[in-house]
Amino acid sequence: MTTNSASPNTASSDSAATEIDGPRVEPVTRRIDQDRVNRYAVGARDHNPIHLETPAAAASQFGRPVAHGMLVLALVSEAMTNAFGARWSEGGHLKVRWRAPALPPVTVTANVELRKVADGVASYDVSCEDEHGSILLTGTARAPLD
Repeated sequence: MTTNSASPNTASSDSAATEIDGPRVEPVTRRIDQDRVNRYAVGARDHNPIHLETPAAAASQFGRPVAHGMLVLALVSEAMTNAFGARWSEGGHLKVRWRAPALPPVTVTANVELRKVADGVASYDVSCEDEHGSILLTGTARAPLD
């Protein structure tokens, strides 16, 4: 598994900009179409009709199926895994809030920005957005540096 090497990043505060070091986490972008949602439903054993092409999804407030939230969130975890490898799977932490549904077909990008490094842990602000710039989720991620 490939990990990114530490590179300087800049974080700003109200008083002044400070230099902090931590791994840069590259964005992950993925097209989520109905076929991907259907395959996720099988793998996750989550056949909630809101996610499938059903009368219930058509009658919902969205008028069509909604991608599983965990399918969208998985892009953040993929980005963190790309940067941290086993350190992420063994000691990473995510806390997110969903802001809007992902309505297939949709292109979703997971963005991860370094916030701080303290006590051997890198903290990041995370978000997922669609191709129109609508924010689908926001939150934080923490990963051990050692």
